[in-house]
Amino acid sequence: MTSILDLPKARPVTPLGILAEKLEQAVKLIEKADISPEIAETVQQAYQLASGLDPYLEDCTTPESEALANLAEKTQKEPWNLRFSDGETVRQLEQEMLSGHIEGQTLKLFVHMMNAKRILEVGMFTGYSALAMAEALPDDGEIIACEVDEYVANFARDCFNASPDGNKIKIEVAPALETMQKLADAGESFDLVFIDADKKEYVDYFNLLLDRNLLAENGIICVDNSLLQGQPYLPENQRTPNGQAIAEFNQVVANDSRVEQVLLPLRDGLTVIRRK
Repeated sequence: MTSILDLPKARPVTPLGILAEKLEQAVKLIEKADISPEIAETVQQAYQLASGLDPYLEDCTTPESEALANLAEKTQKEPWNLRFSDGETVRQLEQEMLSGHIEGQTLKLFVHMMNAKRILEVGMFTGYSALAMAEALPDDGEIIACEVDEYVANFARDCFNASPDGNKIKIEVAPALETMQKLADAGESFDLVFIDADKKEYVDYFNLLLDRNLLAENGIICVDNSLLQGQPYLPENQRTPNGQAIAEFNQVVANDSRVEQVLLPLRDGLTVIRRK
């Protein structure tokens, strides 16, 4: 069996992960410089606080299922730097796009707490979050998962076929907005919607869910990457186009009187939204 040490190491893509990496660099620089012991100790303690949090969260969270662990390992081993989408906008894929254990378990608990039966996932990648939520659905529950990339969709299907809960997931391969429009035209609605797709379309996803009643009356929207490596609260000149898009999305949600929301500092940011 492949050792975790043999898998490609993920780069830090969350505010906390990036902070821990910066503090680690600071510790190494201090070791080479003539810095007062007080400063060195303070930076070392800050590094320990930052770098120790994620592993502690992992230890204190219910372990992932065997199917989810296998999906995560398969995603880590795939050479994503060689894979691109077939859409008009080229999208480079990377293992860091996986939602992961903590977020997957959080979504799974939301499904249990809401007694959700119908879920819409806007942006699936290899299906970790979809499968985590499917594990919490009743036998007659269903997830519609939007994925623009055919290769990724087939990758996810193979993983779902290895799980007893994979048959609850239906994959729609098309741009997410097209699938969402089709679902709205058919009068569909969903108890829980998880958004983790093209950041520049987040505002469009949000408005379509509310304007076309794709979100059920007591439904919840969960939005991933709403802290996007800390860029939304950093100076504008430090933002990528995706960082700027997320900053604008967060402001749109905050200003929308139809909803109430909370932005949780979970992984790369998770915003939970409900219609008032």
